Amino acid sequence: MNTNEQIIEEFYAAFAAQNAETMASCYHPDIVFEDPAFGKLEGKDASDMWYMLIERAKGNLKVEFSDIKADTQKGTAQWTAIYHFIKTNRKVVNKIKASFEFKDGLIIKHTDSFDFWNWAKQALGTTGLLLGWSSFLHKKVQHQALESLRKYQQKNS
Repeated sequence: MNTNEQIIEEFYAAFAAQNAETMASCYHPDIVFEDPAFGKLEGKDASDMWYMLIERAKGNLKVEFSDIKADTQKGTAQWTAIYHFIKTNRKVVNKIKASFEFKDGLIIKHTDSFDFWNWAKQALGTTGLLLGWSSFLHKKVQHQALESLRKYQQKNS
């Protein structure tokens, strides 16, 4: 296992152990994170997102990861988050493909991709089934996710 594969392994092992501090230590200060739920987050916002998600999960989160591959510049991994969505208490099994770029031995870019409609069906039920394909629902979820992050940051500043 090379150094960049080790940093991805460390990141997901910390996530599985619900250790946001170690996750954040794997990120470069200029990290750019992007996914369908939050959109694009930069710097401290990306690390704060993991702190918030782990705090909210309160043990209601299982993380599985596999297929870690990396070279000197880029890497990939597969991971699954299993949890109950906080707003509906519906069980979600979200299968995610992650891609990474590295700088100075740390993750500088992290992009998670997943089937938003499939996530919405699980998390939101009928609403997600009917509207999960729409940009309206996608934008609404991103807005609410960012609003939650800002409230978390204000509470913890």
